[in-house]
Amino acid sequence: MRILHLDSGREMRGGQWQALYLMDGLRCAGHECVLLSPRNSPLAQRALAAGVQIGILRPLTIVRAARASDLVHAHCGRSHTLASVLVRRPVVVSRRVAFLSAPSLRSKFQYSRAAHYIAVSEYVRRLLIDRGLRPDRVTVIHDAVPLPDRASQRDGDLVALDSSDPLKGGELLRSIAQQIPVRLSSDLPSDLSHARVFLYVTESEGLGSAALLAMSYGVPVVASDVEGLREVVVDGATGLLVPNTAPGILAGVRTLLEDHELAARMGMAGRQRVEQKFSLARLISETIEVYKKALTC
Repeated sequence: MRILHLDSGREMRGGQWQALYLMDGLRCAGHECVLLSPRNSPLAQRALAAGVQIGILRPLTIVRAARASDLVHAHCGRSHTLASVLVRRPVVVSRRVAFLSAPSLRSKFQYSRAAHYIAVSEYVRRLLIDRGLRPDRVTVIHDAVPLPDRASQRDGDLVALDSSDPLKGGELLRSIAQQIPVRLSSDLPSDLSHARVFLYVTESEGLGSAALLAMSYGVPVVASDVEGLREVVVDGATGLLVPNTAPGILAGVRTLLEDHELAARMGMAGRQRVEQKFSLARLISETIEVYKKALTC
């Protein structure tokens, strides 16, 4: 297959990493991938280094590239909108976020155009079905992360994601940081290789690929008890799900920082869970099956 991938992200966030993992895996499986994204985006630079053909996300470029492709995969909301108007090939749409735009004639048209939807979690799938999509048009494919050769040495800090997303716990994190040292990370692979605990605070989450990455390093997770993250973190086994309050978060963090045996046990259980349920091989094989289904629509 020749698959055209569309992504409008200008930062390397969770969705962009998933698109990169997917394109690299598809190429290794013998499929041809083309990526259209903003000029000089971090995803484009990494995709080019991985051997993916790239171009700039523009309407005319989309039309031309789609004509030369078997299928189009839209990885974000804006690329979904563009594909719904410009593309006449089968379109697969990834939905990663736990919110949808308000229903309208425009959104009804947009959602009717895609051949199939990939929901990042059962939670997001329910949202799409509640929106009116037929259940047979939505498949859950969880995010995947690579499994590092070595688990964290657990001789470092409490680590949290440094994010500009207003839903990612800014106020709460600042409150926590006044009472306990927190390393805000913009390079998770580097910091997780030594992290003792990973803290993920959010008001809403489609799944939580940063929590998955922490688990892949054998780092126990303290995460907000919200939909999406409940499909990643097994409370009491791979980490702790806590209420979005400073006392609740602090209690969870202190439990794992002070009980080294419990933290180590949860960390190893999390690493095993990633290997069994969130592997890159599963991501690739399940996505290919969705592509085959979309091509028969």
